[in-house]
Formats: sequence, C-alpha cells, structure tokens
Amino acid sequence: QVQLVQSGGGLVQAGGSLRLSCAASGTIFSINDMGWHRQAPGKQRELVAGITSRGRTNYADSVKGRFTISRDNAKKRVYLQMNSLKPEDTAVYYCNAEISTHIVLAPKNYWGQGTQVTVSS
Repeated sequence: QVQLVQSGGGLVQAGGSLRLSCAASGTIFSINDMGWHRQAPGKQRELVAGITSRGRTNYADSVKGRFTISRDNAKKRVYLQMNSLKPEDTAVYYCNAEISTHIVLAPKNYWGQGTQVTVSS
C-alpha cells in the first residue's frame, strides 16, 4: 500500500520560517501532481500549493511570494518552504499526491497524516 508521511511544522513567531516535507512510500509506479493543503479551525480545507510531475507550480493568492513548493522525484518527496509566516497561516497542513501503483491502474489521490503549523503574533 501507499503511504505519505509528513514531517516538519510546529510553532513559530510571525515573520519566521518553517519547512514541511512529505515522503511517499510503498508500491508506486508513478506520481503525478503533488501538493499541500491546509485546514484552519472552522474552515474548509484549501489548496496552498501544487506542483506537477514536470515542476509546474501554482499557489493560493494568500501565499504567493512567501511559500515555495518543490519536489524530488527520485526521492518521492514534496516540500513546502514557508517564509514570512503570518498568524493567519495557522492550520493543519496536509500533503497529497496522485499516485498510480501499476501501469494499468489509474492514479488515486493519497493524503498525508497532517501536521500542525502555529504562527504566533
């Protein structure tokens, strides 16, 4: 089976930086799009940043210029570098990836376990 395991996150003061990492493991044939979402208390989960297998990126307007998504295809990892953090960035962050486990199977979306990011003012 496929697992996405996240690391990073924690508590940081406003203006600080954090780096999230997410590693895919298991029976993997290919990984297509990867991304990061977040969910704040009482709010819906929202896309923060996405990256295609070829490295094309997209960002939520609220994080453009502050967050950078990247991936290492050889290591099956996706990263989120978060700079100039604001209290409104406080949320549980989830990585996701579209993964195919076999050449004949369509990719499915998998999620990491979530990690708390708290930005104090």
